[in-house]
Amino acid sequence: MVGLYYEEFEVGEPIQHERRRTISESDNQRFCDMTMNQQPLHLDEEFAAETQFEERLVNGLYTMSLAVGISIPETTDGTIVANLSYDDVEHPNPVFHGDTVRVQSTVTDKRETSDGERGIVTMHVEVFNQDDDLVCEFDRTVLSLKREHAEDA
Repeated sequence: MVGLYYEEFEVGEPIQHERRRTISESDNQRFCDMTMNQQPLHLDEEFAAETQFEERLVNGLYTMSLAVGISIPETTDGTIVANLSYDDVEHPNPVFHGDTVRVQSTVTDKRETSDGERGIVTMHVEVFNQDDDLVCEFDRTVLSLKREHAEDA
């Protein structure tokens, strides 16, 4: 278990996630298939060529989901009770097949639960492409174990 317990999160702390991922056409296609999202902007090369982007875009929900997955080892791996919310999701720039993304999380808030046995932690998650363009950002709120109560969970 490498995730952080509630006590280990520090408000204002930036967390750089070492893992990166180059997104393939296959990744995007499979995600669209699994979620039954048949938006032609993600799947139809000829359709996308006629848009302002001139090529297919990676599904934004895939980008967001990938960011959560990349962030888990350094944040909540084995120390989470539940994800409580994902808020204020934005995609300021597109993601294309072949882009490599990296993720940074910053702890923005934390508070104990009323029973004092767990804590609620909010992190602002930012996703950047290989050119350091911000391609996705959102707030992730989790219910985190406190170290002293971890064995009770």
